Amino acid sequence: MPPKQERVPLRSIFRVFFIIGATSFGGGLTGWMHRETVLKRRWLGEEQFLSGLALGQVLPGANVTNLAVYIGQLLRGPVGAATAVGAVLAGPFFLCIALSVVYAEAIKIPGFHAAMDGIAAAAVGMILRLGFMGSACCRKPGPAMVALAVFASVGLMHWPLLPVILVLAPVSLAIVWPWRKRDA
Repeated sequence: MPPKQERVPLRSIFRVFFIIGATSFGGGLTGWMHRETVLKRRWLGEEQFLSGLALGQVLPGANVTNLAVYIGQLLRGPVGAATAVGAVLAGPFFLCIALSVVYAEAIKIPGFHAAMDGIAAAAVGMILRLGFMGSACCRKPGPAMVALAVFASVGLMHWPLLPVILVLAPVSLAIVWPWRKRDA
């Protein structure tokens, strides 16, 4: 965890999450959140971000919204969580309303579809980068085996996610419990 020099201002949280929400198309928001909060501003450490990402994926709702709540909560408590989630949703809300008004004209613009394809390709690249970054957390055999078991159970055998989580979450905790003090 990086040392906290000072509290992050709410206006900074709002600005970062508003820009992320308003300018991301077709996914890739988690990669951008990582870049902005971990790499660029150093508000969070890698482990904190990955913990929030994992939590956001198992909780109901949109992963990005859950991650925004998590990051905002870490930075400024409940007010920070409300600020981050409000900001990440405000941009797309107003943008969708504006785009719905001009959609009929926008599709007539030459290169519009090509631009959307390029944006989608960039989002896929950011998601792949995030996946490679997450693989660094599986350096120890126990977490790697749990990750492989989840992949095999859900991805290959098509078992329902909830029972897999209910079985493997306690197993995962039992595996990493001995390391909790050494890695902290």
